Amino acid sequence: MGVIWEINLVDFILVTIVLGGGAAYMTGRAVALTWRRLAQLLAYTIALTCAVRFIHYALFGGTLVSLRFFAVDFVILLAWAALGYRVTKTGQMVGQYSWLYERTTPLSWHERGQSG
Repeated sequence: MGVIWEINLVDFILVTIVLGGGAAYMTGRAVALTWRRLAQLLAYTIALTCAVRFIHYALFGGTLVSLRFFAVDFVILLAWAALGYRVTKTGQMVGQYSWLYERTTPLSWHERGQSG
């Protein structure tokens, strides 16, 4: 099988990318808002991936226990979670310590007075 999904592509996009990705983004945001470490996000993402795998199994007839599809879902959800974490953390650092840091991109900041 040469594809990364086992069910209909529309179902994969709906469950993994839209629903799971939105939940992962909000999970990353929540971890950042509570000033927790990025490593803690891994545990939450594993739990969220298990929930997404169960939805694939229960609603669309996918396999419940498949290391390959678990890894695919995990990587996608971790990317969304890391994005939510980093966007929120950048906003926190720039907002909380505005005299010390300035935003360089939506995902990064640097000390004031430093060039580039």
